[in-house]
Amino acid sequence: MRESKLGLDFEKVAYAKQLAKNISHDVQNFVDNYSTVAVERTLLRLMQIDGVDKNDVPLANVVVDFVKQKGMLSHGILYILGNSIVQTGKTPQQIAQEVAQGTLDITTLPFEKDEKIIQKALDKYIDISIEKIKTNRKRRENFISTIGEGGKPYLYVIVATGNIYEDVIQAQAAARQGADIIAVIRTTGQSLLDYVPFGATTEGFGGTFATQENFRIMRKALDEVGQEVGRYIRLCNYCSGLCMPEIAVMGALEGLDVMLNDALYGILFRDINMQRTLIDQYFSRVINGFAGVIINTGEDNYLTTADAFEEAHTVLASDLINEQLAFAAGIPEEQMGLGHAFEMDPKLENGFLYELSQAQLTREIFPNAPLKYMPPTKFMTGNIFKGQIQDALFNAISIWTNQGIQLLGMMTEAIHTPFMSDRYISIENAKYVFNNMKSIGEEVEYKKDGIIQKRAQKILNDATLLLEKIDKESLFDALEKGIFAEIKRPKNGGKGLDGVFEKKENYYNPFIEIMKK
Repeated sequence: MRESKLGLDFEKVAYAKQLAKNISHDVQNFVDNYSTVAVERTLLRLMQIDGVDKNDVPLANVVVDFVKQKGMLSHGILYILGNSIVQTGKTPQQIAQEVAQGTLDITTLPFEKDEKIIQKALDKYIDISIEKIKTNRKRRENFISTIGEGGKPYLYVIVATGNIYEDVIQAQAAARQGADIIAVIRTTGQSLLDYVPFGATTEGFGGTFATQENFRIMRKALDEVGQEVGRYIRLCNYCSGLCMPEIAVMGALEGLDVMLNDALYGILFRDINMQRTLIDQYFSRVINGFAGVIINTGEDNYLTTADAFEEAHTVLASDLINEQLAFAAGIPEEQMGLGHAFEMDPKLENGFLYELSQAQLTREIFPNAPLKYMPPTKFMTGNIFKGQIQDALFNAISIWTNQGIQLLGMMTEAIHTPFMSDRYISIENAKYVFNNMKSIGEEVEYKKDGIIQKRAQKILNDATLLLEKIDKESLFDALEKGIFAEIKRPKNGGKGLDGVFEKKENYYNPFIEIMKK
């Protein structure tokens, strides 16, 4: 058994992970029997259906909504589409266009009695998407093996202009300054749209629309600057919200590397129905796992509403649940950017020791995960000099505890969206700290039964007690009671519940089996 610098009992860790696995298994039993409109639209996108109708409504939405209105969606969109291919001899794109034009009703076509014939009609389109995603994964792996990439912790910065072409300029500048991951922040409120906008966009608020064309534009730009600077630059976006699996597959088809993909974030912070989210997150993670995409979870957000000292155990409990839900979808540990954050009140005595304890605890419990460590935001005041110190302390803990993904703090946090110069100063800060403290984690041990060890052991114990409670009740009940982030959400409330449906016996989605292999 491996040793713990924190004096952790790894049998307790194993017990906590088993509790989380029980919780995940309970969720999966529910998920396996249901689908959503977002999952079905994703399947159409995997059938190469793209574009919009005369009203700019995505064809994937048009077809799924049409079948839903006809009361046929419980058969699954691929069953209906495959039969349409058999009966008409047309491609999925042609069929979608005719549905949009009102010249074809795919629900009234005679149904082929042999389901294998229906499934076989889809095979060549399935193969095209699978091969494209495989090719993108190989492209990334070849780029890294030949040119290389930055060392860990990866330096992660955001761009958020609202205009994809301006984002490109800022992203390439950040890469030249030393960034390893560029996250294109989504426009405010996109997670609540039950469709994905189409094409390149130049108007967004607080961020830029996540569209497949925008993904393509930014991927191309980062590949170009990667060749210039001699290292692979990873691209991150967000597949949370009402279109989780759709955005996941768009990212897989365009070669994204990192996706914000949390099982609970949309429920807690966007009031999206928990049933809808837990179904959507499963298929989105199956896709991300297959595409080699690192998922980032959002536990750091809990600490923007709850106290970071008092509620630290909820972050760990959620990480453990997110890990098991990711395993259920076929994601390996090496692709789990489990989240935590440096968010304690700077006035707290020995706050740095508590932050260090939690970061070390997270590292020891998830030894193979590229942990996503989030910067101070809640207590950033606009005092740029103090902010720079807060970020330096955050950077020190990251290198000390071997974090994987360092979402860099900005000294202008709480003032405005970062300027290119702000990013340069932030990257310079991290590089300075990482270089000067590179081996501190290997050199320094923690005092036996000291503040750091006791704090970590208490968080683990409290998280375990919380998981025991959730295991007895179910995750659905826990969310209703506000266990995470002190936010209560009803099982049958929130946005998107009307897009959930139970599968019939002939429901067909071969991608889960193919991708999880």
